[in-house]
Parts: sequence; structure tokens; C-alpha cells
Amino acid sequence: MSTATFTLALLLLVSADHLKPCIAEETCSLDSGDCHADVKSVFLDQQKSEDLLALTVATDETDGFRRFLRSAKVYDIPVTVLGQNEAWVGGDMHYAGGGQKVELLKNELEKYKNDKNKIVLFTDSYDVIFLAGVDKILNQFEKSGAKILFSAEGFCWPDKNLASKYPNVLLGKRFLNSGGFIGYAPEVYQLVSTWKGTAKDDDQLFYTERYLDDDVRAALKMKLDHKGEIFQNLNGAVGDIELEFSDEDGAIINNVVYKTKPLIVHGNGPAKQALNTLGNYLAKSWDPKTGCTTCETNLRELPKDGKPWPVVLVSIFIGQPTPFLEEFINKIVALDYPKSAIHLFIHNKAEYHAKQLSKFVTEHGSDYQSVEFIEHIEDTCEESGRNKAISHCVGLNCEYLFVVDSIAHLDNKETLKNLIEQNRPVIAPLLTRHKKAWSNFWGALNSDGYYARSADYLQIVEGERKGVWNVPHISACYLVQGSILADEHLRPTYTSSRGVDPDMAFCESLRHNDIFMFVDNLKDFGHLIHADNFDTSHMHNELYQIFDNQWDFEQRYIHPNYTACFNPNHTNLQPCPDVYWFPIVTPRYCDELVAEMENFGQWSEGKNSDPRLDGGYENVPTRDIHMKQVGMEQHWLEFLRVYVRPVQELVFHGYVHDPPRAIMNFVVRYRPDEQPFLRPHHDSSTYTINIALNTPNVDFEGGGCRFIRYNCSVVDTRKGWMLMHPGRLTHYHEGLYVTKGTRYIMVSFVDP
Repeated sequence: MSTATFTLALLLLVSADHLKPCIAEETCSLDSGDCHADVKSVFLDQQKSEDLLALTVATDETDGFRRFLRSAKVYDIPVTVLGQNEAWVGGDMHYAGGGQKVELLKNELEKYKNDKNKIVLFTDSYDVIFLAGVDKILNQFEKSGAKILFSAEGFCWPDKNLASKYPNVLLGKRFLNSGGFIGYAPEVYQLVSTWKGTAKDDDQLFYTERYLDDDVRAALKMKLDHKGEIFQNLNGAVGDIELEFSDEDGAIINNVVYKTKPLIVHGNGPAKQALNTLGNYLAKSWDPKTGCTTCETNLRELPKDGKPWPVVLVSIFIGQPTPFLEEFINKIVALDYPKSAIHLFIHNKAEYHAKQLSKFVTEHGSDYQSVEFIEHIEDTCEESGRNKAISHCVGLNCEYLFVVDSIAHLDNKETLKNLIEQNRPVIAPLLTRHKKAWSNFWGALNSDGYYARSADYLQIVEGERKGVWNVPHISACYLVQGSILADEHLRPTYTSSRGVDPDMAFCESLRHNDIFMFVDNLKDFGHLIHADNFDTSHMHNELYQIFDNQWDFEQRYIHPNYTACFNPNHTNLQPCPDVYWFPIVTPRYCDELVAEMENFGQWSEGKNSDPRLDGGYENVPTRDIHMKQVGMEQHWLEFLRVYVRPVQELVFHGYVHDPPRAIMNFVVRYRPDEQPFLRPHHDSSTYTINIALNTPNVDFEGGGCRFIRYNCSVVDTRKGWMLMHPGRLTHYHEGLYVTKGTRYIMVSFVDP
């Protein structure tokens, strides 16, 4: 892709002939009779409103170009484009070059070379944003006393050997930057008419050499905008500025070093990412009062009345064993988008999920327009699979590529539609880890191109600021317009010459081609799974995810009526005195915990001698397996802290022990031919919980718990419900006979 720097020449026509000398001169005598302050003010207002001509040079229509045009429109600065449909031959603007800009400006100004009243404002635009209108720019230029005023920066580029030739300055940036200048048309023409270079020669070097010529500088009254009173170059000066919100102009920037309010900002050199961040706010894009003003503009309306929908390639990538993949797949199926307009591409590198994904393709593949399933291949690198998805999208002529990694859970079934409607080149839904600041975007980059936190990162992640945000890096889930992929010059790649991971390579290639990436947090779209520590050595591995993925653990395993216990109008069941009954876990949790124990299989013998315990003796033995034996001890203690303790404090008022302590946590198995009952006893606990893991009269007959002191029994236990009762002293109890089948319960002696 050509990286031509897009330039602007702003030409102002003046009709008040008798006042022309006053404006053309650097000073104006108030007692000369030729020019008075009040008349001059009227003249300037007239000048600003008449025959405004904005000239711009652009060979490519980039996202930065569109942003620039929008800022010009916001501040009523008309723009006419020069160089459209012409090839850019000015070199790669990441390096020296850009002479083509001077040539185009020289040719255009030929017709204005003798008009002393035209004022030319010339700026780059792929990385420029206007912050004010014509009146403020002209007023500030007049105050400068220059005939030509160039922007200034802190670096002498492209030839640092010229630094010693620059005049010294007491305050401000010392070196010329050609990304923005303003001047009277005859002087500007006189300057550019001396251009003898080629289109590939460097424009900034040309202007620098003219400025450093004492005779030329004096003759043309050339000055530099040292303190950024009009032009703010960001390279090396990002720390000099701060964002401010103005009722009149929206978001503006303050130069806190020089106490100025720049009117045009230029993200030169490596400061383009800083400009992109500022651009989320500048030119009245976002402010605290109105929010995001660009989020409801240029939207794409999706089809109605049976018209064809945009064709999307949904590309699913499973790069590692991932917890809760079942829910991930179900959310893909549930996306509210016609499956007849979706092609599926599935790339799986985790053998752990092979059967699960094959089942998904078998059950749902025929619902989609096509399915390309690349099964687990050990020597297939991730980047090749992702690049293949791009090629597949191009081959299918899809309008969009929707990339979804297995860690990205789309809880909002409208996600795909919402992203398409935003009509951005590349856009990601904001996804975060539950109650964490970890998300699927970076707000800024460090000097090596890796993660850095932007000033507004947390406000975006936490939803304090809602909008669609230009960011330098996205991952896990995003939508790419097919037109970008179809263009070989713009097409991103997941391959990097510097060996970074595929996500970084992809975003680097987008940034290199000046394609903006956005993250949308206007709605709640979903969340990220934490998969890095996923242990697949168990039978049901998600049982162990209470630390890494608590929200997903809750959705799968915590009883849907659990939270009703905390409703002030809810009466918690009390089947016996001081014995409470709560819904706590789902039937699935019960089944998987039982299966986990049976898979482990090392049930105790139900004898008093028990080597698992300190001291080796159990007073009231049961046939059981301890949570510690299956590696779930710490997970279960967290379960007690997060889910059991709150209901304990709800019913046993005044007793608070956080975190709860328990050294006896175990699953008990009762069978008629093994251990059918448990003799009367006191538990060694402050309180005990007992969770029924299967269903009476279905999985077993008999069983239950009898509280002897109260002659009260609980026999119709409910699967997934928890009995909670005091332990020692008051609630002497026994386990009733199981006459048929197998009964399982989960028991904890809390705070022994």
C-alpha cells in the first residue's frame, strides 16, 4: 500500500481590497488611519467566511484520512482533494521522502502566486486532526508576525547533522517539522517554487535547508511555532500535553509545558498510536456529557424483509485445552445470525477437544453454508491455521471474517450483528476476565510494540466510558471487513519476521497499513476464559476451575435458585430445629463429583483406623474419599468461603469466621452391602454441611439423617441441596439405613 502523506492547503480569499495592506503586513498602526482594531476585526470575520478553499493531497483513502476529513467537517473547514487516483511515487513515508507533496503544492499555488491576501494552511492528514476552526487558526497566525510559520519538534530529522545550524531558542521546540505550516500564498509559492528535487526526495529536508538559509528565512519571514500555539507535533512530546474538555470545542489538548492550546495535532513518527488514542476524544468525538458522538454515525443497516445477509466466515481457533468449551460451542450455535449466511472454519490444535468438536460438526455442521474442520495436527503452527482462514475467507468471497478463539465466550447472542452494524474495518467486542482488568485489547504500546496501559484503559474496561475505541492491539475475538482481506496490499498476516506471536503479528501488519482497529464496549458482549493453568488430568476438569474461572464455574455448577436465599422476602426451609436447607449446586455438579470419586476409586474401608488422618484414628468412620485425595481440597475450601459462608451467616446470626476452616471434607458412599448407615454421633465441627449428590427413590431407597434430640428426620433429600446444622453438643444425629442402591453425600465439618 502506498503510504503517501496526505496534505492540506487552506486558501482564504479576501474581498475587502482597501484593507489588504493591513493584513499583509506584520504590524498595523492603530493611529495611521489605514487600519483600526475594530475594522480589522470585522475584516477578519469577513475573511474567514468568504471563499474558503481547502486543498489536500491524497492518493489513498485511509482510516486516518477519513478521520482527518471528519475533523475538518466538525470545525467547518472545507477540503478539496488533490492527487486522487494518482500513483504515489513519493517513497515510503516511514523513511525520508515525500517530495511529491511539494510538487503538487507548487503546481496548485501557481494560480495564487501574486495574491497577497490568500493564506495557505498546509498539513499532513493521515496523522493529523483539527482541534479548532479557521478563525482561531488565523488569529493565532496573525499574532505570530510571520509570513510563513512552520510547526516545530524536538528532533532534527532527516539529517541530524544540521542541528548545529539551527538558531537557538529560549523556550520551545527548536527544529522544523514539515507536517504543518501556514503562510501567505506569495511567500509560500516563492518557497516551493525553488523545489528542484524529485518526487522521492525528502520534503522536510527541503524546507529545513530553506529555513537554515539566513537570507531566505529573513526574506520570507519564516518562523517556527516553537511553543505549539497552532501546531502540536506529538513525537517526543506526548508527555507535554493533557486532554481537556471544552464546551465549545469538545475535547482539546493543553500543552502543559508551554501553557498553550494547540489548534492542530500531528502524530508524527512513532507518535501515531498516541494520536489514535487522542483521536477517540478529539474533534468532538467523545466527551463526558454527550458520550460517543461517532458511534451512531455511518452505521450499516442489516437486511430486512428476507433480503440476503452479509456472508461471514466464522473462524474458530482452539489453540490449547480450554475449560468450558462446551459452553463456548453452545454460544457459537446461539449467535443470532442466519446460519445459511455463515461458513464455519474450525482449527483445533488440542487433541483433548477432538471428540467434542467432531460431535459439534456432526450435530450442527449441516446448518451452516459450509464447514472446514482442521483437526488436531501436532506439527501445525497456529499462524498457518490463521493465515489459512484469511485465504479461505477470500476464496469464499465473504464480506466478513469473524475470528473467535476458544477463550472468548460470546454471552450476548447479538454480538456478530452489533459488530457488523458498527461498520468499522476491524472491530472487537470488549471481553474481559471476570472481575479482572485483563481484556482482549491493549490501550497503548511500549517502545518494543508490546503491552502498555493507556490512561483510559480501566475506564473503558470497567465501562465508565462507553464507546467504540481506536486501539493498537486486539485479540481473541474480532470482525474484519472482507474488502481489506481481498486487497493484497492491505491484507494482514499472522506471520512476523521478528518472531512475535500471531496476534501481535496480525495487529502489527494492520498498523503498518494504517488500518484502524476498534474495540466496542457499548454493550456487554461476553467474557474471557483463563485457560493457561487448565489441568486436564482429572475426569471432570471444570470442577477444579473455581479459582481461574469462577463466573463460568457458577454458571455450570451453582444452583440457579441459590441467590434466592438472600432475598429478604424469602423464607429458608428449616426441616428440623436449627437445621437449614438450601439449594447450593446443580445436578450436573453432583453427577460429575460422584463420577470423579468413582473414577478415583480408592474408597476407605469404613474402619476406625484411617492413615489419612493425623493420629490415624477415625471415631465415626464412613466409606469415603477425601477431597484432598482427588486434589480438590483448596478448591473446596474456596467453595466454603464463597458459597457456604454467606448462607451460614444468614441463618446463624452473629457467627462470622472468614475464611471458614475445614480439615474433614469428603464424599460418603452408602450401600446396603457395604456401609448402609452411620451410628449416632456428634460432628467435630462448629457447623456441618451435608449435600445430597443423588436422588432418593430413584438412585437409592432409604437413607436420610435423624436428629435424635429432636426426633426429627430428613429423608426426602433433594439432589444439589445442602443441609446445614450445628455440630458438636446440640445436634446428635445418625445416618439412616440405605436399603437399596447407592447414596452419595458431600460432607464438611466446618471450623472444628
